[in-house]
Amino acid sequence: MEDQFSHNVFINCPFDDEYRELLCPLLFTVLYCGFTPRIALERFDSAEVRIEKIRQLIEESVFSIHDLSKVKSSKKNEYYRLNMPFEFGLDLGCKLYNPDKKYKNKKSLIIEKERYAYQKALSDISNSDVKCHKGEPEDLIIEVRNWFSELGFKNLDSGSSIWDDYNFFYTDFYDEMVKKGFKDKDIQKMPIPEFLDHIELWLSKKKKSSKK
Repeated sequence: MEDQFSHNVFINCPFDDEYRELLCPLLFTVLYCGFTPRIALERFDSAEVRIEKIRQLIEESVFSIHDLSKVKSSKKNEYYRLNMPFEFGLDLGCKLYNPDKKYKNKKSLIIEKERYAYQKALSDISNSDVKCHKGEPEDLIIEVRNWFSELGFKNLDSGSSIWDDYNFFYTDFYDEMVKKGFKDKDIQKMPIPEFLDHIELWLSKKKKSSKK
């Protein structure tokens, strides 16, 4: 369990269809860099209390990535999206108040779409080092990869290389699904655990081929 804790990355992000084009490369990058993404969508149980699932994921992860890019409403009469800052607060509380000393080593990456936009909604973290992905998947990949590097993990491929491989993966994945009779909607709505399995299989094949 302790070894899993040291490789787990809690993903706190929007789950809407629009964010899917960022979520997919985000999950790919975490796996590519040798870590395990932990996300609420990894399992479905209508009887499970959501807050308990979030708490468990946070406590099982030494790393976390919090995308606060959706805290601002984008349409008239649309509510602010408060789940992400709420879960960020839970993660921070785990580090600051949990009596278990291992949680003092928790590390977090906070990212947003527009630079400094978070200060208007969450000024308490105004002195934090927040990264910006500008809504671009490639920029998101680079920021996540660089964060792992800054944490001291060595020999990581460049962000640009990971972006290229993500596109190679997704092309292979898409073609395979179409051959199996999947429509675009099936692919877009694919459950996250199933999608993660495809990433892991592709990365495993890539690793084997590189050793030849």
